Amino acid sequence: MTQGIALKHTTLMANSIRVLSMDAVQKANSGHPGAPMGMAEMAVALWGFHLRHNPANPHWADRDRFVLSNGHASMLLYTLLHLTGYDLPMDEIKHFRQLHSKTPGHPEYGITPGVETTTGPLGQGIANAVGMALAEQMLADQFNRPGHTLVDHHTYVFLGDGCMMEGVSQEACSLAGTLKLRKLVAFWDDNGISIDGHVTGWFAEDTAKRFEAYGWNVVRDVEGHDAGAISDAIEAAKRSDRPTLICCKTIIGRGSPNKAGSHDVHGSPLGADEVAAVRMTLGWAYGPFEIPADAYQAWDARPRGEALEAEWNQRFQAYQAAYPAEAAEFTRRMKGDLPAHFEMAALEFVAKCRDKGETIASRKASQNTLEAFGPVLPEFFGGSADLTGSNLTNWSGSKPLGAGKPGNYLSYGVREFAMSAMMNGIAVHGGFIPYGGTFLTFSDYSRNALRMASLMKIRSIFVFTHDSIGLGEDGPTHQAVEHVSSLRLIPHMDVWRPCDTTETAVAWTAAVRRAQGPSCLIFSRQNLPFQSRTPEQIVDIGRGGYVLREAEGLARAVIMATGSEVGLAVEAQKLLAAEGVPVRVVSMPSTSVFDRQDSDYREAVLPPGLPAVAVEAGCTALWWKYGCKAVVGIDTFGESAPAGALFKYFGLTADALAQAVRNIL
Repeated sequence: MTQGIALKHTTLMANSIRVLSMDAVQKANSGHPGAPMGMAEMAVALWGFHLRHNPANPHWADRDRFVLSNGHASMLLYTLLHLTGYDLPMDEIKHFRQLHSKTPGHPEYGITPGVETTTGPLGQGIANAVGMALAEQMLADQFNRPGHTLVDHHTYVFLGDGCMMEGVSQEACSLAGTLKLRKLVAFWDDNGISIDGHVTGWFAEDTAKRFEAYGWNVVRDVEGHDAGAISDAIEAAKRSDRPTLICCKTIIGRGSPNKAGSHDVHGSPLGADEVAAVRMTLGWAYGPFEIPADAYQAWDARPRGEALEAEWNQRFQAYQAAYPAEAAEFTRRMKGDLPAHFEMAALEFVAKCRDKGETIASRKASQNTLEAFGPVLPEFFGGSADLTGSNLTNWSGSKPLGAGKPGNYLSYGVREFAMSAMMNGIAVHGGFIPYGGTFLTFSDYSRNALRMASLMKIRSIFVFTHDSIGLGEDGPTHQAVEHVSSLRLIPHMDVWRPCDTTETAVAWTAAVRRAQGPSCLIFSRQNLPFQSRTPEQIVDIGRGGYVLREAEGLARAVIMATGSEVGLAVEAQKLLAAEGVPVRVVSMPSTSVFDRQDSDYREAVLPPGLPAVAVEAGCTALWWKYGCKAVVGIDTFGESAPAGALFKYFGLTADALAQAVRNIL
């Protein structure tokens, strides 16, 4: 066996995982004991003898990253964190799946020390891990220097049959092979069981061959209950020039005499009788939640972790002496701080937009913003799901990234879900602000990754262009109708739909500043008229909603609008003013940000006694919460025709909007 692993220690270490996992699930009367019991030796091999981490500092920059993609096996991870010395005491293990514990049902980023990303929706963990491995490679390319290796760590991921079946894993793993992410090592828990039973009826392909076709190094037929064999496979993986899949054949629920190898052990407590039988089978002479001192000693990773980080700190000090500017930049980026000069650059660009007054598509305004921000944000990492020329997510400083080719821009291919999940992995890894684009209607493909970004409160920036029926002739398959409203429903997601160049620059500024949450930036294909503003109004854009055009005289109504419909609102205001009907126009680029403002501000923008009409080229339902008397929108799918004809057909015109105001007065 490699690294002097003693058989008696591996057995003790593995059984510690088994009993602690089953005890926690049994006490909670809820959970998944089978996978932790089956993956115990995999965990021993990796966490006991290879993983470079320091339990005393879960945020050490050059630690190895570990992702439990099959997040339902969360007790495996919690047990490992507890045993190796993280700040996760036994009381938290005993409170598994209980309110406000640090051991929720699935691992959650920011809740439990040592959890690198939120997992549970199968397949996303491995996709996150691909993003982490990519981030490691990019940081190494940007910061390592001859004789000074600052960034040098691996990304390890455990995944099960369910992750292998999910489409997002196939998208991401295909790209990982193409990019030759050699420091990515995945362990497939090949136990042949899912909730419905033996998987042979619905999962019968040669998975190893599939990964070989992706360009991975594949280690087949590893005995998943032999820690030494798994350790040898890890050593081989570290020598490979490609990502590695280690295929571990395991028995789910190993140690359970009556339920091992069956779906009965997948997602239910074993039961008191079977828990007792496991203890007898394993020869475990200790009670519930009782771990012997020699097991703790075998697992304790603190001395080695402190030594590893201390050695890295010495390397960093030598690097700092040789490259002080680079060392300071590395520290800033890993902390997630913005450059000191970003705020000034953003203010100057917003002022430039105000002065230039361009009437262009907001997707082009977005690209212009990237052109301004890119040079001052070296942490920007962009991309598109095969729509760069349409999303306009590149800028003059974009350098395409490829296998062995450093860069700051990735063509993800037609992989919207993988792109979004990889962005999340890049964001939680640290050192980068990822953004990626596709058409708004295809946000559906990446929806669950957007939800995970919001749950984790991370700075992923999702760019969605071609935002409405303004797409035109491509028709209803590509025309987003319900999508903006659906994105606004995601808790903690800031959704921006700007109306012109100035609002676009402010939206990008807000997304970059927002260190504790993701943003969706929604842009048009068609040109949008520029709107003039005072400096005070420009400040108020950042509050999500503001008075763009005040009524000439005492307002009798308010028109609220976003994006391309703000221009319609301004034109309708003019029509009504000519009739002696003064109305206020409110631009609402971000309802989510506006809703967080204090009540005094919100009521100043939308006075409670003033009748309101909202207009947006999409579903109307969410606008009624503002007390609207009417909402002009689209509660059906679009049609295939030129954009101008569609806006007339669906009643999205200044005349129709003015009539809606007349109808409520």
